[in-house]
Amino acid sequence: MDENTRTALHHSQLIDLTTTGRRTGRPRRIEIFLHEQDGRLFITGMPRADRTRDWIHNITADPDVVVHLKQSVAADIPMTARVVTDPDERRPYIEAAARRWGRTDVEEMVRHSPLIVLTMPDAGEQATAQ
Repeated sequence: MDENTRTALHHSQLIDLTTTGRRTGRPRRIEIFLHEQDGRLFITGMPRADRTRDWIHNITADPDVVVHLKQSVAADIPMTARVVTDPDERRPYIEAAARRWGRTDVEEMVRHSPLIVLTMPDAGEQATAQ
């Protein structure tokens, strides 16, 4: 991965995320906000107690995802997603997102917001420029 792509990846921004449909096996692409905190990449969302989002179900079934950068750099980056459910592990990520969004309902977010942490599956893998 070139330095421009690496730099862009580690700046919080709006991205597209492709997961694999757990039932269909087809690619499912959504627009979502990528967060970066202390070098860690993660995605969360607004709290919803009534259901789990489809993209979380898809990642539980298949953790291989593609992050599509589309702002300062356009690139497709294969990554591995891990759903984080432990409240103690969730808290620092959720607090960082809440600060960024100006939210004060951190406890609600810890309980009910989706949260995944992203990692590069292999340091040698390259991003594909668009």
